[in-house]
Amino acid sequence: MGRFVAGRLAATLPVMGVVAVIVFALLRLAPGDPAAILAGDAASPEQIVAIRARLGLDEPMIRQFAGWIWRLLHGDLGTSIISNQPVLRLIGDRIEPTLALATTTILFAVAVAVPLGVIAAWRHGTWIDRGVMAFSVIGFSVPVFVLGYLWIFGAAMQLRLLPVQGYVSITQGFGPFIERLVLPTLTLSVIYIALIARTTRASVLEVLGEDYIRTARAKGLAEPRVLTRHALRNAAVPVISVIGLGITLLISGVVVTESVFNLPGLGRLTVDAVLARDYPVIQGVILLFSGLYVLINLGIDLAYLIFDPRIRY
Repeated sequence: MGRFVAGRLAATLPVMGVVAVIVFALLRLAPGDPAAILAGDAASPEQIVAIRARLGLDEPMIRQFAGWIWRLLHGDLGTSIISNQPVLRLIGDRIEPTLALATTTILFAVAVAVPLGVIAAWRHGTWIDRGVMAFSVIGFSVPVFVLGYLWIFGAAMQLRLLPVQGYVSITQGFGPFIERLVLPTLTLSVIYIALIARTTRASVLEVLGEDYIRTARAKGLAEPRVLTRHALRNAAVPVISVIGLGITLLISGVVVTESVFNLPGLGRLTVDAVLARDYPVIQGVILLFSGLYVLINLGIDLAYLIFDPRIRY
């Protein structure tokens, strides 16, 4: 197991290197000048040139990249061009809302989707099955920002049940913390409920036709026990894979959701940095997301080893 994990971690180094090169090159080739944005509309060309020299943007791209990689190897993601704060500090200040939203979303999605998928497979061909499949199609089709505005209009503006935007840290009270996350979680979880429920249904439906399921029923086991202990357990590998995929997809989902609900997380930080052409912040956040993506895929591989005895390392 240890050799397998070490090998997988070693294989991620070239991936992260390629990501670093692509991100750096695309940001430098993209239109827009952070020095001009920082200087303002009234700045003269000489002032813009001076700012570019101060920020090191007038140096050759190869030298800029080498300097960035050298600082990165020493644990320094650079300094924000706009706020003049270390990127690590900015990420640390913004990571709590993103982690809170991602955690509540995936927990809520799994808690709802897995039972829905099992019940749909158990009642295959009935109105319950058709209802779950219809919800899956709708969940895939409706964009996240549309769902967000619908929740804001209905639950916050019309019914006045929940706050529209903002974030309260869990240190200030669990009630206000959850209250601010309800609408973003409901918005972001719809697509993942649809994805996980559909996969769970298909996987459990395939398992329900196996001989050991008929044997379990012939022994007189209760149907809930047959479904959970025998069917769902043997159908767990595809479900775990799609849950891991859902976690990686959260990276793009939080960007939109945090913008809609004005959550001060990494998604909102990324949007602000892109608009301001704040290269160090964009590079740091993308590298962080890429590292999380790699670690999540490693976790999925480990889950295969645990739940599928046919796989050996």
